[in-house]
Amino acid sequence: MEVDTARCLEDWGNAEAAFRHLERAHILGQSLTAAHVRVHWQMLLWGLRHRQAREVRGQLLRIAGAASKTALGCVPHGNTGGAGVSAVRRMPVPADLQQQLDSFNP
Repeated sequence: MEVDTARCLEDWGNAEAAFRHLERAHILGQSLTAAHVRVHWQMLLWGLRHRQAREVRGQLLRIAGAASKTALGCVPHGNTGGAGVSAVRRMPVPADLQQQLDSFNP
């Protein structure tokens, strides 16, 4: 859902809002390896489309980390996944996303 929203916003010319929804998708998917890697891939593509070299570099590293560390539980809860944030920083989860996470893990 968040990735779809990001695509629509980017298509409408709102790249910054689109990236915020990719960050939300990251929070939701970071505990599942495939979803985690997929969101970082989408962030990498966003960085390429918007010529954001820092984001591209950061996402290349994060894709490797997501692929190798997610299954081990080495993910900082609530981290938004963008290159502007430390890859190991825990962050608060927005209340609406926490409700979704709680509904997946009753």
